[in-house]
Amino acid sequence: MTPDEYCQEKAARSGSSFYYSFLFLPPPRRRAITALYAFCREVDDVVDESNEPTVAQTRLIWWRTEVARLFAGDPQHPVTRALGPCLEPFGLDQARLQAVIDGMQMDLDQARYSRFRDLEVYCDRVAGVVGTMAADIFGRKAESTRAYAQALGLAFQLTNIIRDVGEDARKGRIYLPVEDLQRFGVQAADLLQGRTSPEFIELMRFQAERNRAQYARAYGLLADEDRRAQRPGLIMSSIYSTLLDEIEVDGFRVLTHRTSLTPIRKLWLAWKTWLTARPPDLQPARS
Repeated sequence: MTPDEYCQEKAARSGSSFYYSFLFLPPPRRRAITALYAFCREVDDVVDESNEPTVAQTRLIWWRTEVARLFAGDPQHPVTRALGPCLEPFGLDQARLQAVIDGMQMDLDQARYSRFRDLEVYCDRVAGVVGTMAADIFGRKAESTRAYAQALGLAFQLTNIIRDVGEDARKGRIYLPVEDLQRFGVQAADLLQGRTSPEFIELMRFQAERNRAQYARAYGLLADEDRRAQRPGLIMSSIYSTLLDEIEVDGFRVLTHRTSLTPIRKLWLAWKTWLTARPPDLQPARS
């Protein structure tokens, strides 16, 4: 199996919404974004699949060293070997790849966030920075498009957090800021024990509204001249914002259920967005 085939299999096996945004890209850009996605999956799996923190810590250190080897011209892992030819053509730099690992390190170091501004730091490292690299791979002319991609990455991560509240709580992690829990009178124990309440529903409505505001902020930064080139990001946005709508229509049952879209629906959203190159509608989808 070649490094590119390894990355392709990793991306396809994940079933992620991101995979659908890659389908319409020309081969060089598709290979680059697939390799970047595979890198993110590899370092994310370090945290998600390791029950022993010291093992995860050791593996993250290995990945930091491997990224350094990549930029020294001596990568060993199939993912970094696939990334090697993409560095110069698409302006990928070591600092941003290391920042992604910094985000994964945060998952090992803390399981709660006091304020939303603290959560933003985490979201920027695990998603915002990735967004800027993706925007460079897709192709851009305006500097504001990089800011758009960073803001959009944060929006994606906020949607992930909303979707995965219950799953994360079962792992002992609560990403919803403590200040938000206190504002709506929700106890951390409610999340950890899967108890839904009217207060929890109001908390989640607030999270969804803030998430949509973040999407709107991102769209406002996308330069018109880059809109067609950045269609893969808009495809991801269409899928993720539709998922957010479905979560709300389903009554925010995120403590006990995981809402998802079917592959056919994702493909339809991807195709429609590729044709129009337009951001999705952000009207709240109330049940």
